[in-house]
Amino acid sequence: MEIRTIATFVRIAELKSFSRAARQLGYSQSAVTMQMKQLEEEFQVPLFERVGKGIALTQAGERLLPKALELLAAARALQETTRPPLEVTGKLRVGTAESLLISVLPPVLMEFGRLCPKAEVSTCTGPIQELFRMLRQNEIDVLYFLDEKTNFPYWVKVMERQEPAFFVASSANALAGQANVTLERLLQEPFVLTERGISYRYAMEQALAEKGMELHPFLETGNTDVITKLLLENQGVSFLPEFVVREYLKSGRLTVLDVACPGIQMWSQLVYHRDKYMTPQLERFLELMKSRLGGEENET
Repeated sequence: MEIRTIATFVRIAELKSFSRAARQLGYSQSAVTMQMKQLEEEFQVPLFERVGKGIALTQAGERLLPKALELLAAARALQETTRPPLEVTGKLRVGTAESLLISVLPPVLMEFGRLCPKAEVSTCTGPIQELFRMLRQNEIDVLYFLDEKTNFPYWVKVMERQEPAFFVASSANALAGQANVTLERLLQEPFVLTERGISYRYAMEQALAEKGMELHPFLETGNTDVITKLLLENQGVSFLPEFVVREYLKSGRLTVLDVACPGIQMWSQLVYHRDKYMTPQLERFLELMKSRLGGEENET
């Protein structure tokens, strides 16, 4: 049994495809097929089975995968003890919400670029359900998202941090400074909101629905920079996470409205797939996220 064969097995399990694994590893498909045939002969059990046009791990393959990941991590750690530190190279694919990409991630990505100048980072934003799918299909390496506390059995959650969200407006708005603004009065204001389906907007609309109320914004946009620019011009009210408007709140240009509505708490969460091979670039990124952003560490 060779380490490279175990690495091939893990990559096939991640991608659920012999051909895609072969392309990523730089092998011919026949070479990959031969490696797996040899591994199955060595263990005397089938590790993969055909499911329609795809493949899936057998029960034996499922049992082998976590041990294979441990073996690869141990092999990499052993190599690192016998040679000088090498520069981190390779690709890192980060899935995230647009609001987090705009407001939270830039300093982390810049620091990562400074520490790992030869690594290649790409980001992908989209609806949360699409990002969940991409994480399952190994189309992204790590997911940083905002939602209520969420867990799935195929995740490893590295950290989570509570993120308050509230109604916010220009400090020149008529409601600024007023105490205990009623929802009826609030809904008379023009609203600028993120698109439907965004986690914090959905939570706010659910809170209103429980009181028999519905909100109809005059503008919907997925770009929080556009929303904050309109708020700064006193063009409406919005509902946003604190991290989106933090600097404007500190400078006094925007203000949190005192609304008679239960507080809504969201959580930023950093996760990767439990079967994901921990590359050096992914490991460095996770460490950097924890050190720069803090929050509660999970590793579960």
